[in-house]
Amino acid sequence: MLDFLSDSQTAATVGLFGGILLGLAARLGRFCTLGAIEDLLYGGSTLRMRMWVLAIGVAVIGSFSLIGLGMLDETQSFYLSIRWMPAASVLGGLMFGYGMALSGTCGYGALARLGGGDLRSFVIVLVMGISTYVALSGALAPLRNALFFQEMVTSDLPPGLVHHVAALTGLPLAGLGIGVGAVIVIAALGSAEMRQDYWAVFWSTVVGLAIVSGWAGSYYIHQTGFDALPVVTHSFSAPMGETIQWTMTGSLRPVSFAVGSVAGVLGGAFVGSMIKGHFRWEACDDPRELRRQIIGAAIMGVGAVLAMGCTIGQGLSAFSLLSISAPVTFLSIFIGAAIGLRQLIEGFNLTE
Repeated sequence: MLDFLSDSQTAATVGLFGGILLGLAARLGRFCTLGAIEDLLYGGSTLRMRMWVLAIGVAVIGSFSLIGLGMLDETQSFYLSIRWMPAASVLGGLMFGYGMALSGTCGYGALARLGGGDLRSFVIVLVMGISTYVALSGALAPLRNALFFQEMVTSDLPPGLVHHVAALTGLPLAGLGIGVGAVIVIAALGSAEMRQDYWAVFWSTVVGLAIVSGWAGSYYIHQTGFDALPVVTHSFSAPMGETIQWTMTGSLRPVSFAVGSVAGVLGGAFVGSMIKGHFRWEACDDPRELRRQIIGAAIMGVGAVLAMGCTIGQGLSAFSLLSISAPVTFLSIFIGAAIGLRQLIEGFNLTE
């Protein structure tokens, strides 16, 4: 704990650190969900999808290592303390993936692009952040609560894949998780192209460790601080809305991990784009394209709330704890994005 900082400021610093790593990975390592899906479906390359899988494996190994060392109580996390709702994961994931295809990026990608000077992404960030809070606590919240009420887990067994296996077999939880993470890493490195691309391996590892750093830092603050702050790591749906709120009312509310994380991605992406010489101001010349991006961002925000996370929140953070929701949501996001990409390539446009 940094004595000259409050608990909230320390949490924001932890978020800032990991966010910078994620921003650098996006700009220097080309780490991108939609890009990975596009490459896999239409580019004939599995490299960026393998990068994503490797990042998951590293995050799983790191997170369960923390659990084994007593440096993380995973049941305090949002992903393992809320009852899993399969329908919400599927519907929310499909919505998020489809909206991502319409927008041309996810929340994390939009922040990374904004850090490189893309003003179109500024609109996506604003719309997604607002629509997230509309569904989370705004006008759509009563309907969401009626259909998919998020309630705390009432049993001793959290909704985690290895938690169920450990309960059935009596095997150690941390050992099981690390073993699963190792299998995921081996699978990701099964391609010679991936093994030979040292930068792809490096940046994938950085992304995985950024997720682990959030768990480690936030849990330490949760345990040693006085403010009972939540145990969290990186996600870019509700945190964007929270950052917008803090920007407007920062004198009335403390800074948070989420605000630090969002600022970190912006800062890391800016530095990465400057290193690459890619920073340039860009705007949208086609109103139809802008409308499509706004619609996509709005769909993403609502979908992320239903699915309890985005490509980073479910695809990496929840996956790092092997939450049951993670593979279901990530597969749904993939399918939704594939449908959206297919429609756009075939000439379908919601705004025409």
